[in-house]
Amino acid sequence: MAAGHDVLLYTTGESTCPVPRRAFYQHGQGIAAGKPSVEFPHIEHAYQAAGDADIIHDHTVLGPVYAAARLPAARVVTTNHGPFDATARARYGSIADRVALVAISTDQAFTASGIPIAGVIHHGIDARQFPFRSRAGDYLVFMGRMSPTKGPHRAARMARAAGQRLVIAAKMHDPAERRYFEERVRPLLDKQVVYVGEVGGHEKLELLAGARALVNPIMWPEPFGLVMIEAMACGTPVLAFPNGAAPEIVRHGETGFLCTDEADMARRLDEVDGLGRHPCREVVEADFSVEQMVNAHLELYEAVLARQQVAA
Repeated sequence: MAAGHDVLLYTTGESTCPVPRRAFYQHGQGIAAGKPSVEFPHIEHAYQAAGDADIIHDHTVLGPVYAAARLPAARVVTTNHGPFDATARARYGSIADRVALVAISTDQAFTASGIPIAGVIHHGIDARQFPFRSRAGDYLVFMGRMSPTKGPHRAARMARAAGQRLVIAAKMHDPAERRYFEERVRPLLDKQVVYVGEVGGHEKLELLAGARALVNPIMWPEPFGLVMIEAMACGTPVLAFPNGAAPEIVRHGETGFLCTDEADMARRLDEVDGLGRHPCREVVEADFSVEQMVNAHLELYEAVLARQQVAA
């Protein structure tokens, strides 16, 4: 809207995003949101609300398939926020000639296995909403899901081996997450390594801003990794394994370190305090801003509309 366009956001009734919006569900559906029987009414009503919009940007799972089957003109853009696994490749491969597909990192796009990607657009944030701290506190932080692929147990092992304080803030709702926590993470907790639950809002921002480093030992090809740019916006460098999009986000030796293993990550703790915190913030402002993300989307929308006009 700030760029001069009319926007209608189809969301849930509890959304507070300050743009015109409509909703089918008054409240978010949680885990059930991924079920077709729950998602489909949201999709159907959203496309009805879209009317003759120039562009529909669909972030649902089934919506693009619905659009490809029912809309006569290819004016739909969709973003894959997850991995290009076998299911995703089959789904997007069947509609790629009618729906423009966005990847959120070059690494993710590479795994699309030949499916046409209309554009790679990194996530962007408003750095002004993140408190910058020129001086770090005395702790490391892990923030994410309580999942072995996210690696909180590896962060805990590394911190214990290095004699460093670690604060683990993680979502833990699903039975698999709870089981993993009890078996792999809880035995590593003590006064040095603590679990504070899931955090958000001011508490989340202060935790990120006060840390010496964000420890992000991801064990899978994560398509992006928003928490890394959130930490960097606060001036907090990132220690990560070079999986997924991490090498596209972390500038090794400048905004953090891409580590080979836990031992290397522990060694890098001696160097992390020597990194400037201002460069972390500056990289976010330059490469991962809202403005950069918006401009990239607008360019894609214009390209989609131009192709539509040529086809007509």
